[in-house]
Amino acid sequence: MSTVSAGFRLVRAGWVLVREGVVAALPGEELSGLPKFGWRLARLFTRRRALAYERSDRLAKAVVRLGPSYVKLGQFLATRPDVVGNDMALDLAMLQDKMHTFPTAEAVAAIEASLGRKLGDLYKQFGDPVAAASIAQVHAAETVDGGVARKVAVKVIRPGVRRRFFHDLESYFLAAHLQEKYIRSSRRLRPVEVTETLAQTTRIEMDLRLEAAALSELGQSTREDPGFRVPSVDWERTGRDVLTMEWVDGVKMNDLAGLEAAGHDLKAIAANLIQSFLRHTLRDGFFHADMHPGNLFVEANGTIVAVDLGIAGRLGKKERRFLAEILYGFITRDYLRVAEVHFEAGYVPRQHNVSAFAQAIRAIGEPIHGQPAETISMAKLLTLLFEVTELFDMATRPELILLQKTMVVVEGVARTLDPAFNMWRTAEPVVSGWIAGNLGPRGLLTDARDGGKAMLALIRQAPELAARTERLSREIDLMAEHGLRFDEATARAIGKAEARYSRSGRVALWVIALTLVYIAWKLL
Repeated sequence: MSTVSAGFRLVRAGWVLVREGVVAALPGEELSGLPKFGWRLARLFTRRRALAYERSDRLAKAVVRLGPSYVKLGQFLATRPDVVGNDMALDLAMLQDKMHTFPTAEAVAAIEASLGRKLGDLYKQFGDPVAAASIAQVHAAETVDGGVARKVAVKVIRPGVRRRFFHDLESYFLAAHLQEKYIRSSRRLRPVEVTETLAQTTRIEMDLRLEAAALSELGQSTREDPGFRVPSVDWERTGRDVLTMEWVDGVKMNDLAGLEAAGHDLKAIAANLIQSFLRHTLRDGFFHADMHPGNLFVEANGTIVAVDLGIAGRLGKKERRFLAEILYGFITRDYLRVAEVHFEAGYVPRQHNVSAFAQAIRAIGEPIHGQPAETISMAKLLTLLFEVTELFDMATRPELILLQKTMVVVEGVARTLDPAFNMWRTAEPVVSGWIAGNLGPRGLLTDARDGGKAMLALIRQAPELAARTERLSREIDLMAEHGLRFDEATARAIGKAEARYSRSGRVALWVIALTLVYIAWKLL
């Protein structure tokens, strides 16, 4: 029955996408046969007023009609240009949560149920919602601790959103299974695995304790950084369904007129934003992965404050080195080194030729150096790079795609603040500084120290490893002498499976036999 209801929900979603002109906005002229007929039919059913909007606006209107889970689906697919294509991923990356608020009484009930205390014991004042997104909404409130009053922002999970997501995820899984079954070319994209990743990401985002932990971690790693911070967390008033944090007084970064009226230097803010993002990515391996302008505030002193850390990205040391050396290689036009890094990191299979891969990298880099620096997009460079690496069997790396998506958004914000923004000149100090500290002599000492720690840990585990090796040797000897043994549960499971297949086989034989008898009788 759930499959039937999931099917109905899919049909409804398809109808909304058709009516809002999303399907009609796709490049259908390149299609042929039945898909092209379907595209033309979709254009006939598109609302007339929808045809006047850009594709990104059509997408925004459609996902708002479909509900909060489709907003999250769109934002998630923005991180997978390998699945939806680069143009669609760029449109989806601009989706921002703008949902209707829910009643304050429901928010109060959620807070009291999550924290196990009355609202009056938690907050001196609790106001109406000031912002609403797909998963939660934010209220202004005031707390008193030790006689000191403090204004805070209280983020509360939307009532029923988990149940709604659960039902819609059934639809997504149904669509993914159908896609894998009937569209053979899509199997390499592994749509079922993509949906499973979405489900896991959403489960994490719906536990506000995890967002609080991400805020705390990023706050700790950036406390000495100039011009960037995140709000502090009030852990006493934070639970699974509620997150209380410091109130941020500032101008939203999408309010250009407000920023100029406050006397801010927009070019300096753009440079600070990019350098902060690269610093977090390369130095810490942990970055805010949802840095659209609605989540960024600028305080009176020019400090950028990032909020809404439900989506965060992580890069290991190998991935950070990969990113830094790629960017620096393009800056210095050392394409062979860029190619070598791909092979050293294990991203490109060894059967390919390094020089041939360097040639493909050069095809990306040389046109860039023929353009004015302020017109070069680092995000576009990474997009082209991932397209080329597909030709050399480079597997999809989710952490790098999330980085690419975030860089697209951050660079877009910077260019909105400063249309002549020079991405390379701004990034060079951070990238070259990281390379000097991590790939030069100091980096070698750090690697040697880390290697020494790993060796020491291995030596400490030597007795346990020796005991495990001895046990494994005895078990192999017993297996060689007496054969492979199963425990009772395994043997019973194998027996049931064998019996099931035997029954199926007997039924199939009877059907074949009866069919042959019927055919023989007809012939006689």
